Amino acid sequence: MTHPARLIALPALALALVGSVLAVQIAHGGGTFEPLKPADPCVERDVTSQSEGIDGLTETVVLLGIDGAACRLGVSREGLTLELAQPGERTDAQVDAMREGLKDAVRRMEDEGTLPPASELVNEAMENADLNRFLEALIKALPDSVIDAAVDIEDVLIRAIDDLDLRFILENLEDEDELNRQLNAAIEQAVKDSLLDRLRDLV
Repeated sequence: MTHPARLIALPALALALVGSVLAVQIAHGGGTFEPLKPADPCVERDVTSQSEGIDGLTETVVLLGIDGAACRLGVSREGLTLELAQPGERTDAQVDAMREGLKDAVRRMEDEGTLPPASELVNEAMENADLNRFLEALIKALPDSVIDAAVDIEDVLIRAIDDLDLRFILENLEDEDELNRQLNAAIEQAVKDSLLDRLRDLV
């Protein structure tokens, strides 16, 4: 049988514990609730990708590019992704801001020296590509120095971004996360196609 004094003590103990937690929170500035302010997309941030090769490259370009687009439009990156997740047509300003944001990201990476040389991406670009064996063998036989001297990866990326049908991509997003996925996939394929075109010219 539970002692009556214990029944009274348990709620009192719980109340005391809650009170002590609240006291600590208030002492450390928790007395007022303010929602976290979205990060300023115009302030450069460090972005790292867990992926490698072309996928890691395009993922970084996309993350930085969305920041750049949001900055140009004067909204937060969260606000931009929410806006683009809604169905409907995209304005010229949105499409242009995204394209320029992506290209700004490429230029920033070039300035920072974080763009990989073209020779590091050749094998990945040829995977699942419709190349005959002779052409593939010729490309693989090219020295890295020849590829890197002839193929400017910054120019490859810029051209790939210029060729994207961004309006179509931005008008066919199903949710907020889809923006990164769709852009990453589209740019990755465009980079592979552009890189292969340059390599064909070399042989």
